[in-house]
Amino acid sequence: MAAVASGSVRTVLGLVFAAGGVTVAAVATSLDGGKAAQSAMGVVMCFMLAVALLGPWLARAATAVLGVPLRAGGAPGSLAADNARANARRLASAITPIVLVTAFCGTLLILQSTLRHTSGENVRAGVTADHVIGAAGPGLPAGTAERAARVPGVDTAVGVLRTGVVFETMGQLSSAPVLGVDGDPARLPKVLDLGVRAGTLADLGRAPDTVALSVTLADALGAKVGDRVPLRLGDGTAVRPAVVALYDRGLGVGQALLPRAAVAAHVTAGYDHQVLVADAPGADRAAVAAGLGRLAGTAGTDRNGFVVTDRDGFVARADKDMELSGWANTVMAAVLGGFAAVSAANTLVMTVLDRRREVALLRLAGTTRSQVRGMMRWEALLVAATGLVVGSVIAGLTLVPVARGVANTTPYVPPMLALPLVAGAVLLCLLATGVPARALLRTRPAALGAVQR
Repeated sequence: MAAVASGSVRTVLGLVFAAGGVTVAAVATSLDGGKAAQSAMGVVMCFMLAVALLGPWLARAATAVLGVPLRAGGAPGSLAADNARANARRLASAITPIVLVTAFCGTLLILQSTLRHTSGENVRAGVTADHVIGAAGPGLPAGTAERAARVPGVDTAVGVLRTGVVFETMGQLSSAPVLGVDGDPARLPKVLDLGVRAGTLADLGRAPDTVALSVTLADALGAKVGDRVPLRLGDGTAVRPAVVALYDRGLGVGQALLPRAAVAAHVTAGYDHQVLVADAPGADRAAVAAGLGRLAGTAGTDRNGFVVTDRDGFVARADKDMELSGWANTVMAAVLGGFAAVSAANTLVMTVLDRRREVALLRLAGTTRSQVRGMMRWEALLVAATGLVVGSVIAGLTLVPVARGVANTTPYVPPMLALPLVAGAVLLCLLATGVPARALLRTRPAALGAVQR
């Protein structure tokens, strides 16, 4: 009776944690980018606890689904299917760490690849300038945009000051990157195509208290065109600008656009970080680039303080910066994955070594060493397949709402990320079961009477 009660409690708790994971994942869709990303680990932990508690049920379901193809593998496959069905708890203890490896590593790495992919796509589609003037130091000399606009062949030159704002959502403070832009806002589409969804960028700066928001930031603030949103600038100054436009391409470019005059006095150094330049129709691009390059001398700086690139060069540099910034998550995934892999390997090895009597009985019944090794391999593949499928489902349930909240998109899974993860899990299972199985088979059962008892 105590065992039945314990099993019932375990099942109820497992279902509670599964429901908790679904609930946290649903809440993540209403959070802003940073908090949505932070919620990912909470979702994974809820589902992992559910898997650990509901492991025997999960193992029975996996055996029922995969038992038929296993029996097609001959005697070793049939032995593996029968053992898996009879020892669901043992199988569950082996599956859980593989689920952990897949869910944790998959969530971290796919989230990073989604952010990098979406940011790269936004930069490639959003930055339409023919040339980008950048600073090797803290900022460009004052008046660089005005001088660039006077270079022969230039149609539009827009200075960009990169800063940030702080806002409150759901009772907590968050931050977002901001572009402070100068010049005629009606000319912004010549250098930036942000995918405006509502309103118009031409109204930005017509009054000093205006702002354009990305749709993800607008959703976090619950704002629409015409609303006033509470923000704090770089030095903590509180402002309530009116929303004049909503746009899609915020991630990787800027979550908000403000008039440069509204932010320049509230940052440490009010210098532009880039100047986006569009050529006039029919202009010689090489001649314009050369003219922009000569601005370094005009500004009284050396050539190393001025960087002029074309659009492709700017996009390539942005991709490299995003790749470097993603190393922290990659290292974290490697560390967590390494610990989880060690845990999985230890569990699988101990599971095999605990089967001395079972292996001895199979050998006494006439099962060959080859058939025992084959049975172990099929069981390892069953564990790997179940762990990968369940871990992938957990990662998917975690990533779909988080990716929607962070980047307003669906998760991006590059093939070169998924294939190594699958291959690593399969190889881990095969090695962690195959090596101890060979060790067992090399030792003849010493006390067959003890085995029979």
